Amino acid sequence: MRCCRPDAVHHVYVWYRVTGDAGCARAAVTEMMLDIAAETGVVGQLCARADDPTTWMEVYADIDDRAEFDAALARACAAHGVDAYADGGRHAECFSPMATTFDI
Repeated sequence: MRCCRPDAVHHVYVWYRVTGDAGCARAAVTEMMLDIAAETGVVGQLCARADDPTTWMEVYADIDDRAEFDAALARACAAHGVDAYADGGRHAECFSPMATTFDI
C-alpha cells in the first residue's frame, strides 16, 4: 500500500469484517497493535462500525515513516495471525491532510 504523497504525514485505516470468535480476534488484534506501538511509536485505535459491530477498523494516525510502519504492520499481522479473523481480507487505506485553501 502506497500513498501518493510520500513526504506527508499519513493516517492509515484498516477495515475488515470479523469472522470466528470475536474475543479471540480482539485479543489477537490488541496484541498486534501493542507490537506496532512498541516498534513504531504509533498507537492505534480499534473501532467497530456503529451499525454493524462485526466490521472493525484500526486507525493509525500521524505516521511519519510509511515504509517503517508498513513493514511493522505486516510483521505484527503475521506474528498474531490476525488475517485469519478477517472475512474477505483486511482493506487498508491511507490518507494525508490536505492543505488549507481558505482562512478561517
